Amino acid sequence: MTVPQSPETGAAAAGPSSGRSDGTGARAPRSRSLRFTSLRLRLVLVFGLVALTAAVTASGIAYWLNREAVLTRAQDAVLRDFEQEMRSRAGALPGEPTQDELQRAADQMSDSSQHFSVLLTSTAPDGRVLTAGPDMLDTFTLDDVPRPLREAVNREQKVTAANPAPYHLYWQRTVDENDTPYLVAGAKVAGGPTGYMLKSLEPEAKDLNSLAWSLGIATALALVGSALLAQAAATTVLRPVHRLGIAARRLGEGKLDTRLQVSGTDELAELSRTFNRTAAALEQRVAEMSARDEASRRFVADMSHELRTPLTAITAVTEVLEEELDAETGGIDPMIEPAVRLVVSETRRLGDLVENLMEVTRFDAGTARLVLDDVDIADQITACVDARAWLDAVELDAERGVTARLDPRRLDVILANLIGNALKHGGSPVRVSVRVEEAPDAALPPHESGERAEHVADADADGGDDDGDTAGTARKVLVVRVRDHGPGIPEEVLPHVFDRFYKASASRPRSEGSGLGLSIALENAHIHGGDIAAANSPEGGAVFTLRLPLDASSVAEEAVAERQAGGKQGAKQRQRSGR
Repeated sequence: MTVPQSPETGAAAAGPSSGRSDGTGARAPRSRSLRFTSLRLRLVLVFGLVALTAAVTASGIAYWLNREAVLTRAQDAVLRDFEQEMRSRAGALPGEPTQDELQRAADQMSDSSQHFSVLLTSTAPDGRVLTAGPDMLDTFTLDDVPRPLREAVNREQKVTAANPAPYHLYWQRTVDENDTPYLVAGAKVAGGPTGYMLKSLEPEAKDLNSLAWSLGIATALALVGSALLAQAAATTVLRPVHRLGIAARRLGEGKLDTRLQVSGTDELAELSRTFNRTAAALEQRVAEMSARDEASRRFVADMSHELRTPLTAITAVTEVLEEELDAETGGIDPMIEPAVRLVVSETRRLGDLVENLMEVTRFDAGTARLVLDDVDIADQITACVDARAWLDAVELDAERGVTARLDPRRLDVILANLIGNALKHGGSPVRVSVRVEEAPDAALPPHESGERAEHVADADADGGDDDGDTAGTARKVLVVRVRDHGPGIPEEVLPHVFDRFYKASASRPRSEGSGLGLSIALENAHIHGGDIAAANSPEGGAVFTLRLPLDASSVAEEAVAERQAGGKQGAKQRQRSGR
C-alpha cells in the first residue's frame, strides 16, 4: 500500500470542519494624511514605520516557514506510524474479522508511539458494519471523519504500473468546536478493514503560539530600537539645523557678524559654509551701503551747513530790500520791484529748504531729540495758526484743558505742515478737530502696545495706587484730524503723500514748497511714538489723522536707551574693524 500525499486544499473543501489556512498574513495599517510641524517627530515616525514594516514582514515569513516545518514534521511522523500500524496490525486480520479481533487490533494500534486514536470498520458476514475504536466511542466516531475523506479512502483505484495499490492513505487537518487543531487520516487494506486515525495537534499549536509571542516581542523591541535610533539620527541632523535657525534669526536681527562653526564634509556642513559665505557677502554689502548712505547724509548735512553761511548774508540783504519795498519813500525803482520781490520770496524758500534738509539729516542720522513739556493742545494749535496768519481760513474744534506731554516745537512743525498742506492743496475752510480716544493695542505702534502692557503690569504689582492721570494716559491717545474741502487726493497718490520730494499729479496743483513737509511731519510723529494717516473723506476733501500718545516720556527714554546701546555696538564694530 503506497502513501501518496493528498493536497490539503483538496480535502479542505469538504465542509465546515475543513482545515485552517496554512499561511499567516499581516493586514497593512490604514494610513491617514497627517501633517506634523516637527521634523523630529516625522523622522521618528518614518523610522518607526520602516522598522515596523520590516519586523512584521520578517516575523510573518519566519512564522509561516516554522509553522509549515512544525506541522509537516509532526504530520509526517504520525502518518508514517499510522501507515505502518495499518500494514502490521490491520493487514494481519482475516478478511472477515470478528468484533473482538477488530477491537484488539484497534487497541494495539492506539498504543503506538504517536498515541493517536484509531477507528477500524469492517463488514460482517451477515452484512453488519463492525466498528472498533477507543474505549469511549463518543471521543472518536465516523462523524468526526469528513465525508469527502471517507469517500476518498474507500474509493478503489485501478492498479497500474504507476499505481500498484488500489487504495491510498488520505489525510486532512481540521479544527473542532474548541478551536483545537486535529489531524484526521484514513486508509483501507485491500480485502480487509478500513482504518481512521485522529491525532491532536494542540502541542504543535502551543509551540506555534509561543513562537508568535516571541516574534511579537522581537517586533516590539525592534520598534523601540528604531525609535531610539531615529531620535539619535534626528538629533544628529537637527542640531546643525537648529544652530542654523538661531544664526538666521541673529542675522535677521541685524547681527551681521554671525557665523557658524563648520565641521565635516556632509551636506549640512556645506549648508553651513554657504550660510557663512552668504552672511559675509551680506555684511560686506550692508557695510558698503551704510558707507554710501553715511556719505550721502554727510554730503547733505555739509551742503546744508555750507549753504547757511552765504544764505545768512543773502537773507540779511533781502530783509533790507524787503524793508525798502515796504517803505513809503519808494526807494526801489518800480521797474525792478517785481524782480526784488521774486528774490525775496525765493530766498525765503531756499532758507526753508535748507532748514528742512538739515532736519531730514538729523532724522536719518538718528540725532533728533525730544524736548518734552506739558502742552495745551488747543492753545498750541491756536498759536500755530495765529503765527502764520491762518485764523480766517482755519476752523478749530478742540476742547480747552486737553494737555499732553510732547515736544512743543515738533508738534508745531507737524501742525504747520498738515494745515499748510491743506490750505495749499485743498479748499478752505480747513477744519482741525482734537479728540482723546481709546487706543486699542492694534492701533498703536509696537513699542506703544508693549509699554502699555508693562505699565498695566507695573500698576497691578503696585496694588493700583498709581496716579489716575498716568493710568488714563496709558489707555488713551491724542487724535488730531485736519480736513480740507478740496477735491481730495487721487488714489494713486495716497501711498506716496509722505514720500520725500514727491510731487502730486496735476489734479493737485504743484506746491512752491520743497516736497519735504509731510515727510518731516511723519518723522516728527514717529519720534513721539505716533503716526499720521492720509485718506479721503466720504463728504469730500482730504483728511490727515495725527495720533500721538498723551505722554511721550517712555518713548523718549527708550530712544535714549537705544542710542546708548547703538553707541556701544558701534564702538565694538569700530574696534573689531581696527583689529
